[in-house]
This record gives sequence, structure tokens and C-alpha cells, in this order.
Amino acid sequence: MQAFLWEELGQSTRGHGPAQLACARRQPEIRIRSGAGGKKSKSPDVRITISNIEGHDIMVRRFHKTPSMSIAMSQFSGPNATASKTCPASSPSLDGFFTIAHIVLSSTAGWRARQKARQRLWTARQDIGSAMIQMELATERLVESPSTIRRRLAAIAFADVAGFSRLITLNEVETLRRWKMLRTEIMAPHMERQGGRVTQTPGDAVLVEFPSVVNAVRWAADVQRTQRSRLAEADAFALQLRIGINIDDVIDDDGILQGDGVNIAARIHQAAEPGQIVVTATVRDYVQNRLPVVFHDLGTPPMKNINRPVRVYGVEWVEGEKSDLIVQPYLQWSSRPTVAVLPLRTIGGTEDDSYFGDGITGEIITGLSRSRGLYVIARSSTLRYRDRGGKDLRQIASELDVRYVLDGSVQRQGKRLRISTELTDVVANHPIWAERFEGSTDELFEFQDRITASILGSLEPRVRAVEAARVGDRPTESLDAYHCVLKAMALLYLFTSESYQAAGELLERAITLDPSYAQAYAHLAWWLNFRIGEGWSLNPDADRTRALVLSQRGIELDREDAFVLAVGGHVLSFLGRKPREAIDLFDQALAINQNSAFAWGLSALTLAYLGRADEALGRLQNVWRLNPFDPLNFYFWIIAGIAGFVAGRYDEAVAWLRKSKRANPRFIACLRMLAASLALSGDEVGARAVAQELLEIEPSFRISTFVSWYPLQRADDLARLEAGLRAAGLPE
Repeated sequence: MQAFLWEELGQSTRGHGPAQLACARRQPEIRIRSGAGGKKSKSPDVRITISNIEGHDIMVRRFHKTPSMSIAMSQFSGPNATASKTCPASSPSLDGFFTIAHIVLSSTAGWRARQKARQRLWTARQDIGSAMIQMELATERLVESPSTIRRRLAAIAFADVAGFSRLITLNEVETLRRWKMLRTEIMAPHMERQGGRVTQTPGDAVLVEFPSVVNAVRWAADVQRTQRSRLAEADAFALQLRIGINIDDVIDDDGILQGDGVNIAARIHQAAEPGQIVVTATVRDYVQNRLPVVFHDLGTPPMKNINRPVRVYGVEWVEGEKSDLIVQPYLQWSSRPTVAVLPLRTIGGTEDDSYFGDGITGEIITGLSRSRGLYVIARSSTLRYRDRGGKDLRQIASELDVRYVLDGSVQRQGKRLRISTELTDVVANHPIWAERFEGSTDELFEFQDRITASILGSLEPRVRAVEAARVGDRPTESLDAYHCVLKAMALLYLFTSESYQAAGELLERAITLDPSYAQAYAHLAWWLNFRIGEGWSLNPDADRTRALVLSQRGIELDREDAFVLAVGGHVLSFLGRKPREAIDLFDQALAINQNSAFAWGLSALTLAYLGRADEALGRLQNVWRLNPFDPLNFYFWIIAGIAGFVAGRYDEAVAWLRKSKRANPRFIACLRMLAASLALSGDEVGARAVAQELLEIEPSFRISTFVSWYPLQRADDLARLEAGLRAAGLPE
């Protein structure tokens, strides 16, 4: 019997007999002691104690010394009733004692006593085991010699079983059996082939290190594909892995990897769907063009205890097959720019003056919330930052989970008011826009409206420009729908055949990725508008029909989006040649967002087509008041030139059109109108020079073709345009 019991004790004795084990050096210990009970105890007891490396007891459990427990103690520590056993605090040592206790109980106690004792033993074992794990984690770094700790670059893969707790609840034995089979039959063989090694196995997960990140991604892909091929269709206990991969500088603590890079690998896998692989941007950069994979941008999901944004990509293995697009909707928090408008601080005034800053803050938040291109934090969440309490913008942005912060101040001296505002890209720690406004309390509401309109008109275009620059060098396959649109718009206005083609492909991809994204349809219709207007279309009639369909589809998806309505109005006016019907769409857009410079500008063009030149120029003044540095100003200056042309003020038209040409010399719409205006103003030499530039860009240009579809509504306006183009020497 004794030999059998010591065989069960196994590795905990490392070959020693039942004598007390001596620890070679100071370390966490387990002490199991049999002796007299405490002062209040009526019988002797068995006491289990765990101590840390400083000798302090951190867990004590006591059992009454029943006959069965005495037998267990004597088998473990020897026949002396007061003997104790001390050994290293390791799971095998604890297992040895409880194994003996359970065996003795099963043969010496009655059924009820046995069940009760087993329950107490199980509870004690769980408690003590948890205490040992916590104690070892807290002290192991102190025990190890500093000489064993070193830093190095490591490729780390963290894999866990999706829904493991649920599966354990359903059937713990079957789940554990399958998890062991998955590790030994699939994960381990592939790991050996890629030169990996297991560094930790925390429960339902595995942390593996590889010699290169290419090996890590290949291992993850091989494991997922093999596991997927073995899954049955209706298997309630099927195990599916989520794998996260990172490469970073880590601490090698005697073979155990630790550090921020390990934490990130263990966090990003939570962004993966069951059966998916996710990686950091650094991994993507290393692996790109080295393996047959494509990456899908999953944004920057929030991660516990990671206080900086980490961009995550889904990995799809496409060897021998075409990639299937993963739908990544535009309406993702991680994609749309996030903005917080902080209460304007009052400087040099009284608290009573804060009402003015609060009023402006509320107006700005309300106006921005109408935009479909931004996420704006609610006023109720930002009001608490009126008193910053020493917090800087980075900390506030982190608490609100935003990238952009609009901050500012109000200064008052008598009746004079000065408002200063600044928009900051907090992640880049860089201000991207700032403005100062001055006014008087005598015109308080007018002053407030002017400030609000200016900020609203400027903020979204500035944010959009920064976001477009951020995605400019990303490969197309890594972009979601929103970023596809951003990149397409940056390419469109280069006005080259290559940029047109690339922009169109990006917009088509955006619609495929998110069929419910209204602005993607509107932008594609806007692209077709330029494709036809600039002479790039191989089939103008088909493109015109499709543009009308796309713009209408965008409106059907979101009738509250001012941008979508404005594009719908322009396409109906320019390509559908129905400017009077288009006016209604522009009115709807401006009713939703009266601070949309885009809607004001396009509606001005339609008014110019109708011959209402002065009304058009009045609307353009709104554009430049709202956003004097709009990237689309080259386009709005052409509209001013067209308005001058239909009014017969050719010198005025030439001035606006020359300004547009300087901003974008390849814009054919400008060159056409400039050539005609110069000719009718009497500058025939200048007109012919511009006409030559036009033909170099569009050799197929013909006057008759152009005037057959150009949407000027008054016959006299169209006739004068035709005459001017002819006088400039352009071919019939």
C-alpha cells in the first residue's frame, strides 16, 4: 500500500522517501503538518500552509484529524503524529498529498463522511492551487537571477479556442479531449515544421514563438486550414481557433517571453472571428509580398490595458484562388474619424460669461452631428471637461476614445469678444486647423452664427484631408469601404488617365465591401460625372445612365445625407440636363445642412446653367465664407467663371477661370470655358494658346459633340459658347 501511494505521489518527491524534503535554497514552500489543534480546537488537526519566498504565510487550510486523514498524513510525512513535510511550492507536491488523502478516504470512511470530506478537500485544493499560482507569478521574477533576463526581437503567435468556456460547460471531458488532440495532432506538427516553440500554455490558449514572422503567419494559416478541413457541419463541440500575431521587442525571462509585444499579441486575437487570423500593421509590412495572403483592415479595436491605437488586419490565404472580399461596413467606429468638441474655456471673465462659449459648443456639436463623415461625441460626455483638472488633450482624447479634438477659449473685455479655436490630431500630436474670431456683444447672435458656420465649414474638410493622407500609401486590398472612398477622392482630382482608372476601381470596391454605404454610390456617380465631362468615357450614354442610377440609389439609402442629395442634384442637372428639377434636391440638402459648402457650390453651378448668374455668385460667397481654403476651390472658381460667362462679363469670367487653371492646369472643363471667354473678350491669341493646351490633353475634342450635351439652358448662352470655341480655333 505504501509503495503504491508513493508511486502516486510521483514527481513531487523526485526520488526521495517519506522523510522531510529539504529545499536547496529559499523559495516558495508548501508545509503539511500533523499535530495538536489550536487552543479552541477539540482535536488535533492537519494543517496545509503555503509561504512565499520571504517566509510569510499566504494561505492556510486546516482539517480535523479524522482517522482517515491521519492515515493520509502518516503516508505522506511518516508515522510521527506531529511530523511535518516541507517541499517546493509546485503543483505535483500538492497533488501528491491530495491523491493520498482521496485514496485513503475511498477505503476508510462511510459514504456520507466520504462525500463531505471529499467536498472539503476539493474546495481546499482549488483555493490553495489559486493561491500558489498568484504567489508564483508575483515572486518568480525575484527568484530568478537578473543575468537570465535579456531583450530580443520575437515573432509571437497567440492562439485560443473561441467559446471555450461555453464548450466546457456543455461537456468538459469531450472539450478537453478535443483541445488536447488539436494541440498534439495539428498545432504541434505544423509548429515543428515552421521552427516554432511553445513558451506558455495558459489554459485554453497557446503562446508560440517563431524564428520569423513569415513562419508564424504560415503556421497560423496551415493550422486554420487543416482544422477547417476536419470540422463537421453539425458538430456542437467543434473547436475553432482565433490567432493573433505580432512582432516586437520582448523580454526573454529564462525562456518565458514577457512585455508589451506579448500583451498585444494576446489582445488583438479578440478582434478575430472564430477561424480567423489577425495581425498587427508591423506583421503586415514584413509579410507583404512574401506569402500569398491579402490583408483586410479591421481598424483599431479597443484593447484592455493598451493605451495606444493598434491597427489590426485580418489575414486571408489566397494561394491558387481568388480572394473573396470580406464585407467591412463603413459604419464602423474604427473607420470613421472621431471628434470631440470640448467646452470653450472662459479666460479673464466671470463664470457668467461661460454661457456664450457653451452656446457655441452646443451649436458646433449639433452641426457636426448632421455629417455622415464623422462620429461626434455627445455634448453630455464633453461637458465634464469644462474644468480640465490638469488633464492634457492626449488624456482627454484617450478617455473619450477620439482622434481629433476641437478646443478653444473665450476672452471678453467690455463689449468686445475674442474666440480662439484649434483642431488637433491628438494621435499625431499636431494641430491641423486654427482660427480666431473677433466681435461684439451688441451683435451676439450674429457673431455666434458666424463662428459656428465657419468652424463647421472648415472642420470636416480638414479632417477628411488628414484621413486621406493617412491612407494614401496603403495597398488597396487592406482598405475598408470608407478608406477606399478617401483614397479615390485624392486620386480623382489629379486628372490623369491612370488616376481616373484607379479611383474608379476603389469606388467600385467600396460598394462591394459595403452595399449599404450611401456616400460610396454618390462618390461613384460623382466620378462618372468627371469621366464624362473630362472626355475619358468610352461610352458616354451608358456612363450617363449609370451615374443617374447610382445617385438615385444613394438617395434611397440615405435621404438625410446632404452630400448624397447634392451629388444627386448635380448629376440630374449636368448629366440628366434637368436643372430645374435638381434645384429641389439642393434645397433638401441645404435644409439638412446649411453649412455644406459642397451643396452651396453645386447649387450655384445649376443656377448658372439656368442663366441666373448673380444668384450663383451669391451662393459661391457662402462657399468661401464657410471654407475659404476648400480643396475643391479650383472647381468652385470655374463655376464663378461660368456665371460670369452667361452674364456676358467675359473679363470677369477670364479672371476666375485663370485662377482655376493655376490651381489645376489639367482640368478640361476649365480650359474649354477659358478658351471661349478669352476669344469673346477679344484675346484671340490667348484663346488659341489655351485651345492648343486643351487638344493636347483631349485630342478628340469636337465643338459639335460638346455643345450637343452641355446643359446651358438658354439658347443664347449656348450659341455664344459655341461661337467662342470656334473663334479659339477648336475643331468643329
